[in-house]
Amino acid sequence: MTLKNAINFFESLEAETSSKFEIKIYQEFIQIITSLENKNLSDTKIQSIEAELDHLNLKSNPENRKKYYKKAINDFKKYLKDTFSLTTKGYYTTFYGGLGLVFGLLFGVAILHNLERSLGISLGLIGGMLVGSIVGRSKDAQAKAAGNML
Repeated sequence: MTLKNAINFFESLEAETSSKFEIKIYQEFIQIITSLENKNLSDTKIQSIEAELDHLNLKSNPENRKKYYKKAINDFKKYLKDTFSLTTKGYYTTFYGGLGLVFGLLFGVAILHNLERSLGISLGLIGGMLVGSIVGRSKDAQAKAAGNML
């Protein structure tokens, strides 16, 4: 499936449905594929991406379209990240924010245990998310500067 065909396909699906969740997924697919078209990728990379779109079997008629296309977009993003180091906007901020929450919780329980338990956990979560978000925004800025952001 070529990139143009994929955009046309998702635009037609978007016109058919009234589900906001499905429309959001289709628009995300369209945005990613449009960004790929606007990048100056080599022919081999474009062929590889088109082969991956074929591999996702997007033109099948699944019973639960919402679930099927949500899984397909996650697989496609993972493929772009693993193969070409291309990420979507806010990828690292979300990733490191979540990591910050986990480590902040551990920090709050282990280190701030001498404070009231809920206060220590709360401060740990807030601090972890803050540090994680700062690190994530920095990594997003690096990816954007390197041209690896869609």
